[in-house]
Amino acid sequence: MNSNTVLDTKNEIESKEVSTNIILGDSKDALKQLADNSIDLIFTSPPYADQRKDTYGGLHPDKYVDWFLPISSELLRVLKPTGTFVLNIKEKVVDGERSTYVMELILELRKQGWIWTEEFIWHKKNSYPGKWTNRFRDSWERLLQFNKDKKFIMYQDAVKVPIGDWAKGRLKNLSDTDKIRDNARNGSGFGKNISNWVGKETVYPTNVLHFATECSNKNHPAAFPENLPEWFIKLFTQEHDTVLDPFAGSGTTLIVSQKMKRNSIGIEILPEYYDIIKKEIEPVNYYLF
Repeated sequence: MNSNTVLDTKNEIESKEVSTNIILGDSKDALKQLADNSIDLIFTSPPYADQRKDTYGGLHPDKYVDWFLPISSELLRVLKPTGTFVLNIKEKVVDGERSTYVMELILELRKQGWIWTEEFIWHKKNSYPGKWTNRFRDSWERLLQFNKDKKFIMYQDAVKVPIGDWAKGRLKNLSDTDKIRDNARNGSGFGKNISNWVGKETVYPTNVLHFATECSNKNHPAAFPENLPEWFIKLFTQEHDTVLDPFAGSGTTLIVSQKMKRNSIGIEILPEYYDIIKKEIEPVNYYLF
């Protein structure tokens, strides 16, 4: 099979069978193989600054933005105008002070043409306790949502959650103001029509996601749980859409995409993780760049 096959996603999308493609190479170069406006969702977690040194060598926070921008330029090219880019990233503490490289990256991505649409927080609900001299343990990570256009595809009903115990008491005895959209008493400018939730069993979630860090994929030092990419794949894609992970690691995004009947493309720079994906996912198409 020719490596150019990975460029032709149109026939794959129209097929009843989903396709999983994995490319061995540097994302900055390998992304050039992909066609313009061909990807529905980019979901990825690149190496964080000065972390995963034993795996990927590490990158100083001061150099991170310059390293990432050529990659994000290619991502901007390959993403459909209606598609979404979700970036899982976390700043670190350097000499007792929070690094600003994530904020600097957001500003530069906006200059590059990305729209910073939303920020999700992944709350790691099973984090170990701990403290340092001047701070406590982080139990969260960022998931930054970027788009090419403000009119992007989003399937919000696919991620609805049970309404919760708050409704049992709050919706029993509604006042007159609970039945209209009135000005809030605290002066915030708006009030909610509480009666809108009467009789509903499911509601839309917040932008805080509560997932444990435990995952079945133990082949990588920083593998995220399957339900993390699963949630975003539900929200932004449908069956036979195409998901891209340009930092595939041991392939969690690709594994979940295949289970959910999405086409997927992964790029991994290290041969050992490329080989792991080949063993974990079948059938899969392999490419060397």
